[in-house]
Amino acid sequence: MIHRHFVYALSKNANLLARCRLYSKHTMTLQRIGAIDQGTTSTRFMVFDASTLRPLATHQVCHKQIFPQPGWVEQDPMEILGNAITCLKESCKDINQLECVGITNQRETVVVWDKETGAPLYNAITWNDVRTAKDVQSFVTEECNGDHNIFREACGLPVSTYFSAMKLRWLIKNVPEVVDAMARGVCMFGTVDSWLIWNLTGGTNGGVHATDVTNASRTMLMNIKTHAWDDELIKSTGVGKDIILPEIKSCAEIYGYIMPTKENGIPEWMSKVPISGCVGDQQSACIGQRCFEPGDIKNTYGTGCFMLMNTGTLPVTSKHGLLTTVCYQFGQNPPVYALEGSVAVAGSGIRWLCDNMNLVENNDQVESVARTVNNTAGVYFVPAFSGLFAPHWRPDARGVIVGLTQYVTRAHVVRALLESICHQSVDVIDAMVNDTHIAVHSVHVDGGMSINSLIMQIQADLLGRNVIRPAFLETTVLGAAISAAIGVNVYNGVDEIPKCNGSENVTFEPEIDGPTRGKKKRRWDMAVQRSLAWHVDGDEEFE
Repeated sequence: MIHRHFVYALSKNANLLARCRLYSKHTMTLQRIGAIDQGTTSTRFMVFDASTLRPLATHQVCHKQIFPQPGWVEQDPMEILGNAITCLKESCKDINQLECVGITNQRETVVVWDKETGAPLYNAITWNDVRTAKDVQSFVTEECNGDHNIFREACGLPVSTYFSAMKLRWLIKNVPEVVDAMARGVCMFGTVDSWLIWNLTGGTNGGVHATDVTNASRTMLMNIKTHAWDDELIKSTGVGKDIILPEIKSCAEIYGYIMPTKENGIPEWMSKVPISGCVGDQQSACIGQRCFEPGDIKNTYGTGCFMLMNTGTLPVTSKHGLLTTVCYQFGQNPPVYALEGSVAVAGSGIRWLCDNMNLVENNDQVESVARTVNNTAGVYFVPAFSGLFAPHWRPDARGVIVGLTQYVTRAHVVRALLESICHQSVDVIDAMVNDTHIAVHSVHVDGGMSINSLIMQIQADLLGRNVIRPAFLETTVLGAAISAAIGVNVYNGVDEIPKCNGSENVTFEPEIDGPTRGKKKRRWDMAVQRSLAWHVDGDEEFE
């Protein structure tokens, strides 16, 4: 142990004191923090050195996507749980000590299970499932006076297929096992974090049924101001009180302790390891990017784009098509809020170029093909394959390519798709600035597509702001590890989180002037207008 008088002598030097704290429990032994990252297509576990936040070990397993009908997307909760345990064990094969474990997860995905047996009552219905589209429309028309935003003041969200409540409503209406479990008082509801926490802390043998404030803020059932389940929202959405909802906690506190059993095969030494962090994936990326000041923005480029702006300790109700959500809450500190805007097509657009149109052979070829031309030759591509998300929210929009001439080649179309991803992100940032009146000077980026330097340069050009890409792109799992470490006082607040080496970041600066940027923005807006009102219910011949 480090002698107490030595620690006292260092108390005026916060950085040295923080480092001493990291070594205080295990002399000359690095403290290790772990995190489960349960995503849409895979699960992984990663172990970090707490003093540097460098990764020490990791393991990742993909899981199946289940498509029972068009628009339906499901997953097997038992497979998700099994994969999480596998990743945990494999990552720690050569490690026999963890200070804590955090969990980050795909948000809005719904799991219901039997409290007595622990068995799922139905497959997990994922965040991007749209089976409730007609139910949502009839619900809005018949019970919300045609107003999608009727609950926005209470929960920060519009009525949408996206959020958990409408999926839970469908389960209650359509799955007899759920109705029976409700009647017996054993129907447990949660997002994927709750499912994992309950099982990892004992399941039917005293498992902790909890979620964190960020995941709860995506259900449409939590009051965005009180951070508690809202009885009126529960009643109005048809969920009712017979569902067992998880306890809402902060993102950084001890939820419970991992419980090894013969069935799960988790090593016995993990019985003393607390689960002390929990945060939804996009908010976790904010933490991993250190977006701790109002106006800080991160944009994750994946299948779609998810952009969050830290708005401080007061929720901002958007008037420009954005979502109000909780960004994070550490322990007893007040919650910090965010505005969020989602772009439907980013990486999925690149897959469309490859798989549907054969314009490029694979993802790796996209950048090289796009770099063979210096511009799009006036082509604008609006990839509204299933409508436009924030800030437009136009489900009637469909994809258009405008500005075609005989001069245009596949390279121009490929580059136009890349530009469309960036134009959509500009639309979201403009809405954020209009809602908050906060000046934005730079944007932090992550996600698989951010490795494409051409996209990042285009993004900086169209934004007119610096785009900062970290050396370590896996910011989602990093954010969960940081939250867990704060939850057990490995870090006593954000000031003690190890700083990344700024020289390892890559900064993309704008290379076009304001008039050129403005012209591109005007032409993009014209293209968006041409995509609207194309889809009409009943016009299946156009599908």
